[in-house]
Amino acid sequence: MIWSRIIAVLLVVGAVGWIASGQSGKKEEPAPQSASSEAVAPAPFKVSVQEAIVEQRSRKLTLSGRTEADVRTTAVARTSGTLTAVNVRRGSAVAVGDVIAVLSDEARESNVLQAQARVEQRMKEFDAKRLLVESGNLAKLSLSQFEADLKGAQAQLAQAEAERDRGVVLAPVAGIVNEVPVTLGQSLLPGAPVAEVMSLDPMLAVVEISERRLSGVKVGEKADVRLVSGEEVSGTVRFISNRASPQTRTYRVDVSIPNPNNTIVDGVTAEVSLYLAPVAATKVARSALTFSAEGRLGVRAVGADGKVGFVPVGLVEDQTEYLYVSGIPEGTRIIVEGQDFVKEGQTVEAVPAKIS
Repeated sequence: MIWSRIIAVLLVVGAVGWIASGQSGKKEEPAPQSASSEAVAPAPFKVSVQEAIVEQRSRKLTLSGRTEADVRTTAVARTSGTLTAVNVRRGSAVAVGDVIAVLSDEARESNVLQAQARVEQRMKEFDAKRLLVESGNLAKLSLSQFEADLKGAQAQLAQAEAERDRGVVLAPVAGIVNEVPVTLGQSLLPGAPVAEVMSLDPMLAVVEISERRLSGVKVGEKADVRLVSGEEVSGTVRFISNRASPQTRTYRVDVSIPNPNNTIVDGVTAEVSLYLAPVAATKVARSALTFSAEGRLGVRAVGADGKVGFVPVGLVEDQTEYLYVSGIPEGTRIIVEGQDFVKEGQTVEAVPAKIS
């Protein structure tokens, strides 16, 4: 039993020795060397660029407004009386001085005839006295009194004629009669409205503009007007208010548009395009615009050193496929493809964009 244990121990010791001798006999293999001791730098990212061309571009500001009659006035009775004739109705076209209505005479014509007779009498008296003065039978000083009497009679005649003319209501402006608030036989007092007349040529297109854009609008500049009916006409800026509306803090702008046939009516919705002062602008594709880390709108560009930079821009004109923006210097290489995959300060390879 003892011998069997001794033999087992010897076998274990021999096996351990044999394994140890195998490990010590192995030679250490050299570690594989790297193919290159230096890292290979990646190739620069390629972007498509287009050189900026700066041109003077007239900015167009489109606002919603309305049409408005150039002149709206009311013909009124200038004396008391009863309406004996009304010569117009709604929609009637009138010229300046046309008779709109006639009031009852109220003895005004008789007063004129009486004043005329008095003038004729004073003229005869003056002529007779003048002959006496010339013949030396009357002092020259007395002739002045007869001359004064004649002028007094003439003044009374003029007053009587003016009172008679007040019985006729005339059109104060040329235009279209919009309202006739009186009827035949109605008794009127001085100042009573007889007819409202609107002058429609020229017609006004009225818009409100904010104070930030007010400086770009000038009196006399061209403007385009598109009516809700689809009709398009051109006009000119005639008036710019010097005082802001207390409610909206905007300024009224009147655009005068021709309306010779009175086809444009008052109160129609209109879209008015105002052409502001021209500014230096660059045409860029919509896709070229991006935002900086600070949230500013602009474009990314490649500098002379190949590094990416950001150029903030301002919107000048918005078109379907392109935009005109300000703030880009002439010759700037704008990134038009790949701008969303690079960042400021990164070195890139600029490739001219293909012009379609």
